[in-house]
Amino acid sequence: MRHTILFFLTLLASCCFSMQSTAQSAPSEKKITEPNPEYQIDTTLGSFSIELFADAAPITVKNFIHYIDSGFYVGTIFHRVIPGFVVQGGGFDDKMYQKKTESPIKNESSKTLKNFKGTLSMARLSAPNTATSQFFINLKDNKNLDKSATQKGYAVFGKITKGMYVIEQLANMPTGKVGMYQDVPKTPVKITKITRIN
Repeated sequence: MRHTILFFLTLLASCCFSMQSTAQSAPSEKKITEPNPEYQIDTTLGSFSIELFADAAPITVKNFIHYIDSGFYVGTIFHRVIPGFVVQGGGFDDKMYQKKTESPIKNESSKTLKNFKGTLSMARLSAPNTATSQFFINLKDNKNLDKSATQKGYAVFGKITKGMYVIEQLANMPTGKVGMYQDVPKTPVKITKITRIN
């Protein structure tokens, strides 16, 4: 009987030690966060790189990447250039024909994402939830485009990380009128390729 009890106690102690060792050796859980998507945009004027704010503007970034992946932006031009304000593109070809787009998306403008110089924002009509494919790059801090108590604002969804000088070159190009459109560069600057770089 004594031998039986000692054997049971020894077996129990062995099991407890094994469980404790397993618990101690289990790896600690680590939170994995995906980096923001980054892309290189090649144009007929040069290349620049962007980072997209996937966490802060998920609907807008998903929409933008959808247009990239479908090849929509290749061949489009920067059709509106206003020095000291914005450079806008993503909707017209070099003949100033507007491309057919997907349905408009929800406006994700917020008080935390500001229209600082070098940021990308969605262009839209006067109504807030009308953005489709067109975007603009801020050439200065445009506080008047931010969300406030009196206006819905324009959704910032990314920023230039490299090659801002290309955008500044574009901003200094001569512009004119084409049909009903003002501020169109006289020499078209076309997007030729967009490649993910991370």
